Amino acid sequence: MRRITLLTGMLLAVTLWGPGATRASEDSPIALREDLAVYHRGVSTKSEEAQKYFDQGLILLYGFNHDAAIASFRRAGELDPNLAMAWWGQAVSAGPNINNPHMDDDAARAAYDAAQHALTLVDHAAPVEQGLIRAVAVRYAWPQPEDRRSLDVAYADAMREVWKAHPKDTDVGALFADAVMNLRPWDLWTPDGKAQPETPEIMQTLESVIAMDRTHPLANHLYIHTMEASPTPEKALPSADVLRDRVPGAGHLIHMPAHIDIRLGHYSDAMVANQKAIEVDKSWAAQGGFYTLYRAHNYHFLAYAAMFDGQRDVAVAAARGMVEQIPLEVVRAFPDFLDAFMGVPTHVLVRFGLWDEILAEPAPPADLFVTVAMWHYGRTVAYAALDRVDEAAKEMDAFRAACAAVPESRLAGNNTAATVLEVGLPMAEGELEYRRGNYDHAFELLRTAVARDVALKYDEPWGWMMPVSHSLGALLLEQGRYEEAEAVYRADLVLHPGNGWALMGLSECLKKTGRADEAAAVDQRFTSAWSRADIAIKASCYCRKDF
Repeated sequence: MRRITLLTGMLLAVTLWGPGATRASEDSPIALREDLAVYHRGVSTKSEEAQKYFDQGLILLYGFNHDAAIASFRRAGELDPNLAMAWWGQAVSAGPNINNPHMDDDAARAAYDAAQHALTLVDHAAPVEQGLIRAVAVRYAWPQPEDRRSLDVAYADAMREVWKAHPKDTDVGALFADAVMNLRPWDLWTPDGKAQPETPEIMQTLESVIAMDRTHPLANHLYIHTMEASPTPEKALPSADVLRDRVPGAGHLIHMPAHIDIRLGHYSDAMVANQKAIEVDKSWAAQGGFYTLYRAHNYHFLAYAAMFDGQRDVAVAAARGMVEQIPLEVVRAFPDFLDAFMGVPTHVLVRFGLWDEILAEPAPPADLFVTVAMWHYGRTVAYAALDRVDEAAKEMDAFRAACAAVPESRLAGNNTAATVLEVGLPMAEGELEYRRGNYDHAFELLRTAVARDVALKYDEPWGWMMPVSHSLGALLLEQGRYEEAEAVYRADLVLHPGNGWALMGLSECLKKTGRADEAAAVDQRFTSAWSRADIAIKASCYCRKDF
């Protein structure tokens, strides 16, 4: 999930609740689930039940459900007080991960204490377990330093030695790769597609693990994250296929194939992955905690995939559902991390030209600065599309003012919210200027917005959910600038393979320039791409006058 880097303190300070969720008793141990009993790693215990709880904790860890993993490992330790690996599991699960790399003092102390307790039991552990326990012990210090980079490096170095000592142990290899990935969360590839220094070792390690165990849950999970931003995301398609049904009770693992599907233009597959994950993760709603953000991510991703697939009703419902997963009081508790995601419905409504619905949306709470800015953005575009230019101009002024009021600390995934809104400013103004008849200025603004859009830091879903190129291409076409529009659509199809919006625009460009045979081939691709859509389109953007 890219990438809400919420402080681990969230888990201790507040519980996130989904609709209808109820809080389980803190005194009630976590139950064993048959839909998680699909992976086994034998550890040093004679208790069959402790072993089952350890296995459950491990698969939950591999699926980034860290709270439930800790609960399962804790139960394993209660069933066998000498099981050192139960405490190792709690220590690993409490630590940083690529979606949540920060630790407050409470989390750091809990992780440190668990690792130290594991050390007191290390003599009861097998040699490889001793290596894992000693490695995790160097990951934490108490009190923790203000900058924990040295601890993360020490842990990665220690895990490298454990991997060297046990090169046939697939869990060790996957956990080592995870340790190295945490040194550079969501930054394994440069914007021009070059590998970062750590990336080759991560790739080699994960590929070695998968060669030994094609279905390893963590290795395939991490390989998807490793390759999704690369120039060759298709290399991780086999990993995506493995995870579609590998762990029936782990919604995040079921969701993960969508990260590759979306890059390859397999929009329907991405939708299915998230729809299945949503259903599975309903069973985790009562848990609350940080995993609620993963549940909300399923809805966000479903909306994004459905936008490309032309499924308006699904996209709108998913966007609304995502907002419902995160109560307003929680957004207000952590506005820097959550404010931007409350504006997702606006992205979807603009995509499908639902102008009246946009204008009927009530104003968001004034303290949700990013959401307010997005509200004004949507109203600007809606009024412009309806040729209500004076009202659009007023909203544009309000949009600029709202953007200026957004605190620098507000984030939108991997980007600052201000950076994402910098895409919307020239896009909205460009559509307004187009309706004023200032076409050259409009196209200049829209090209600026396209450049800012594609320059955003990698995120999935992308920070600006509707490609600006779809607006630019549609309006260029309307003004008879066919060659320019064609170039815009071809570039977009590289970024978003096979998407029907761009194929529709490209087909029109080819027809207008007398290339009927090429247009016919593109039309066939469009028909396939749009076979599941619940809307008919005449252009790549509803902003066009003749849509």
